Amino acid sequence: MEEMEASQEKHLRKAAVEALLFAAGEPVALSALVKTTEINEADIKRLMAGLISEYKERNSGIIIAEIADGYQMVTNPDFSLFVKKFKNINQTNKLSSPALETLAITAYKQPITKLEIDQLRGVNSDGAVKSLLDKRLIKIVGKKETPGRPFLYGTTKEFLQY
Repeated sequence: MEEMEASQEKHLRKAAVEALLFAAGEPVALSALVKTTEINEADIKRLMAGLISEYKERNSGIIIAEIADGYQMVTNPDFSLFVKKFKNINQTNKLSSPALETLAITAYKQPITKLEIDQLRGVNSDGAVKSLLDKRLIKIVGKKETPGRPFLYGTTKEFLQY
């Protein structure tokens, strides 16, 4: 009887974590899982390792990935063609060289102004900054306390998932 209750308890814990990951739609920190489920960190890590293995073994359309010190349900890359077709996403979402260079500078030096990006790159970065803003890989994080109060740019959560 106790063995059955322990098995049921384990199933409920696993189902609760799956529900949290699904509902979040973004990486869920290990600390948030511990706090929400009231399961200790070591047990959560074991539970997550088991869930990750389960999803991989059954070649599910969804997998659990470790992202940014947390866990997230994401689509299995093996099925990306179907997802792209469904979402009508084309391959032009790749970053241009100037955009990639601008993103790298922003990630390394953030918060940073556009003028500082231009100076580091040696060319105007208007197009690259606009493209990165449109793709939500960078965002305005404030204004610099200098004359003209230029915008400061930093990376987003989407950048961590890109």
